[in-house]
Amino acid sequence: MIAFVFPGQGSQKRGMGQGLFDEVYEYAAVEKDVDAILGYSLRKLCLEDAENRLKETQFTQPCLYVVNALHYYKAVSQGTHPAYVAGHSLGEYNALLAAGVFDFLTGLRLVKKRGELMSQARNGGMAAVIGLSASTVARLIKENGLASLDVANFNAPSQIVLSGPVEDIKRVAPIFEKGGARMYMPLQVSAAFHSRYMADAAKAFGDFLAPMSFAAPQTPVVANATAQLYPACNASESVKSLMVSQITNSVQWTQSMRLLIGQGVTQFSEMGPGNVLTRLVQQIQQEENSESVPAMAGR
Repeated sequence: MIAFVFPGQGSQKRGMGQGLFDEVYEYAAVEKDVDAILGYSLRKLCLEDAENRLKETQFTQPCLYVVNALHYYKAVSQGTHPAYVAGHSLGEYNALLAAGVFDFLTGLRLVKKRGELMSQARNGGMAAVIGLSASTVARLIKENGLASLDVANFNAPSQIVLSGPVEDIKRVAPIFEKGGARMYMPLQVSAAFHSRYMADAAKAFGDFLAPMSFAAPQTPVVANATAQLYPACNASESVKSLMVSQITNSVQWTQSMRLLIGQGVTQFSEMGPGNVLTRLVQQIQQEENSESVPAMAGR
């Protein structure tokens, strides 16, 4: 059983989408509409990025959404259809697109607005803690009174991402390194994504979504905020609620992948540039396999 997984910010790179813009007929049919919605040539930005804008949230999100979609449309045209879909942060919008919750251009308008709102947040930062479990990270936060920090991403069993005020993110590195982290790495981001500090963006996005309606997923979609499937009942309101809560809630990626493994998924195909999610899934699968093997007596 196969699941498609769609990456989020951090996977973007100059040249992404090379070859796909012309190969995928679904894009050729709407490219003029895409550029009209955005006010710039998305193809040119992805392929050339002459002004180094791909790293800016308001540009990253629509560009990555489109390139992820190109990878998806190509896979489907080759006869591959997923049993489940999931996406990491921004990638969840591609999962919802793949599930038929909204059409391509509606999704583009959503991520354009989301990116604009999230880019307005200031003075926040994020850092990846490598080599510590979620429970150890939580203990270190509590023991050291780091109340200003939130866990933004549970990416893998030993990869946790923190969000908080940028000065706090910078100063706490020694605490986690002393606590046993293999690496504490501040990320090149403009705000404290997936944390309480995005509350204003979430509220504004909720207001933007309020008059809209959405279809029930035709393929099961795992929600970042809950690590559960999007509910089929009251679908439109559920979709809106989960899209809003995703902005301030942790990305429950480890639990999401465990859910899919438990549903019988054995193959994960990354629909987008790079292999960030592929590597995270491999780490999660390895942990699942090691836990399923009973320890030998005397060891």
